[in-house]
Parts: sequence; C-alpha cells; structure tokens
Amino acid sequence: MKFKVWHGCSRGLCKGGCGRQDKQLNTYDWLADVPGNSYSTDLVEVQFKNTRKGYYHNVNRLDLKKGDIVAVESNPGHDIGVVTLTGRLVTLQIKKNSGIKSPEDIKRVYRLAKDVDMEKYHEAKAREHNTMIESRQIAKSLGLKMKIGDVEYQGDGNKAIFYYIADERVDFRQLIKDLAAAFHVRIEMKQIGARQEAGRIGGTGPCGRELCCATWMKNFSSVSTTAARFQDISPNPTKLAGMCAKLKCCLNYEVDTYMEAARKLPSKEVVLQTKDTDFYLFKADILSGQCAYSTDKNFPANLEYISAERAKEIIELNRRGERPLSLLENGKVKPKKPSSDLLAGADISRFDKAKKKKRPNNPRNENRGGESKERQNAPQRRENRPYRNQQQQGQRRNNYNNTPKQENRDEK
Repeated sequence: MKFKVWHGCSRGLCKGGCGRQDKQLNTYDWLADVPGNSYSTDLVEVQFKNTRKGYYHNVNRLDLKKGDIVAVESNPGHDIGVVTLTGRLVTLQIKKNSGIKSPEDIKRVYRLAKDVDMEKYHEAKAREHNTMIESRQIAKSLGLKMKIGDVEYQGDGNKAIFYYIADERVDFRQLIKDLAAAFHVRIEMKQIGARQEAGRIGGTGPCGRELCCATWMKNFSSVSTTAARFQDISPNPTKLAGMCAKLKCCLNYEVDTYMEAARKLPSKEVVLQTKDTDFYLFKADILSGQCAYSTDKNFPANLEYISAERAKEIIELNRRGERPLSLLENGKVKPKKPSSDLLAGADISRFDKAKKKKRPNNPRNENRGGESKERQNAPQRRENRPYRNQQQQGQRRNNYNNTPKQENRDEK
C-alpha cells in the first residue's frame, strides 16, 4: 500500500512538518505547509549533538528550512547545528523551555554552513572520544567522585562541554585547570542525571522499542512509586526500573486513566451484607471494573466475582436495611461447581476379593468349613502319590544312622 502526502490542504501530513536528526525525534510542525508561516517570526530552533537545542534570531532573513545546517553565534566563536523548527511554533517552544531567562540570551544565526565550516566541525568531532578517555583519567587521578559521560566540541573547536554525573557536590576547580592545560580549549562543565545519560547513549527498552528519552522526550518529570501503586503493579524494583536504574518514565503515561477508573470502584472499607454472610473486598481489576469479594477479611475464601455496578447496588440495599440472597444479580444463588475428584462416585470395596458361597446341603462342606470335594480329596491323593521328597528324606535317615558318630553313641 502506498501513502500519498497531501500538499496545499489541511488533510494528511506535510513532508516538511516532521524530521529526525541525530537520533532525536523533533516536534512535528503542523503549520509547515501554511503559506507565510516561516516569515511570521525570525526565530528558529537549532539542534546540536544529541538532545542539546538552542533558539536563535534569523537576522539576515535567510530562507531556512528544517534540516538546513547553519553556523550560529556562540561564546566564543561559532557553532554548527541543524535547523529543526521554524515559524510560529518556535515561540511556543521557547515558552516551554525554561532555560531562556531574557530575550538577550537569544543569539543570532550567521549563515548557512560552508565547506570550511564543515571541515573544522568534523575535525573537532573526531577529537571527542579521545578527549573523554583522557578526561576520565585526569578526574580519577584527582580522586573526584564523578563520571564524565560525554564530551561535545563546539563547531569551531574553541570550546568543549564536559557532561558529568555525580551523586554529591564536586569541587572541580582543579579539574578545569588540568583539562584546559591538556586540551588547550575553553572548558564548560555541565551536570546531567541518569535519565539524561540514558537518553544520550540510547538503547532498547523492555517493551522492544527505542527508549523514549532517546527519541522524543525533552523534559523529564519526577516518577514515584505512587504511580505503580495506582496501577496495581507489584513493587518489584527490577521490573519498575529502566535502563537508567531509575523508575520508568512510562509509569506516568496511564496514571490519570487508572485514577479515573478507580473512582468508579467501591471502597475497600465497605462490607457487603447478604442473608448468609458478610463479604469483604479482596481485590479489584481497575480497568475492567470486576471486584472479588471474600468471606474472610485477611485471606481469600469463597471468592465471588461481581461488577462494580452490582457492588454499589448491594451497598445501597444495605443502607436501606435490605440484604440480598447472594451477591449475584436478581438474587441468584451461585451454582455449585462440578467436583474435580475422579473417585467421587467410585466404590471403595471394588478391589475386595469376592468370597465363594457355602453349600449347606453337603455335610462334608459343613465339617470342613465349606470346602469343596476336590479340596477334601486333595490330601488323599497326596498320600497315594509317591513324592521325591519323602524318598530323599528316607535316604538321609539311613545315611545318618550309618555314620560313625551314631556307633559311638550306641557303644556308650
């Protein structure tokens, strides 16, 4: 199936509205195909390495589009970045970005990047990895409890930004002196958290998709275990933690839906009273609205599954002093489940041997306890039958009598 991109109308997606540079999804510009949108303001959004972005004035009125590589003002020198947003939406992004305190902080766009600018840019980027390894060794030699996660060189190579992670406050004044002496550039230290580091490195989450912090998330909101409790998720740290070893950001995505659905469920403190017994709320499925009630308050016993609407009906009946026959609707009694015992209808005497009936008419059977003729005549047949064992016993007796021991006994 082929998808057609519409131009000049309000239907479909505009090809200039979406874009992706340097592993990060950008804001969809749904005003990109509106005539005169790019000339409504001279502000443009420029993205640098990974998630770092800045806002600049297009004072030279350049015809900039999403994806253009530009040289922008920096302190000192200039930097190289990619245009990610133009037009009216840039003003909304600036309001959402709290990093800009005054209009004076917004610098200018110099020009579109030239070949000379791109050569310096690639030379500076080639030094980043070796600089990061050496800076880690310098920080380790100073005994600082910090981790340098990434290094970003400015487009002209005159400045380097060191991104570090630290649990405690670090005094890196001596570190800045050593780094400036080693690399001969202006040093800027910027602390980031574990979530920002995971977004800069990237990876695949347990859901099978690329990390949200590496694709579209710009601002990180705090995540607490309360979000997991509202969604009835087991408090297992290994399952709740993400790639950054912090609570997953996606725990906040559906909290509002669960909280709204939880308001429709009955309270756990309310006891449902029937004619037979009382029922306590044991557990509830928040999204489906099914409640499980137990006859015991502490452990599951005689569980009954009803809907939240039925539970509220019973609560209203109890308030009026009425007790239904059961928790089921229309007073129905819970049907008995078929027995799962395979020997429920079996006879326990099926393995006993059947005894033979006695014959009272035969006097021999009475004397012998009901034995048959064949069994009574069996000993007689044994007497008439020559047995090898008896012959052997007679030979043994004769041999025993002829032994010398027997002669000595007779002489005595």
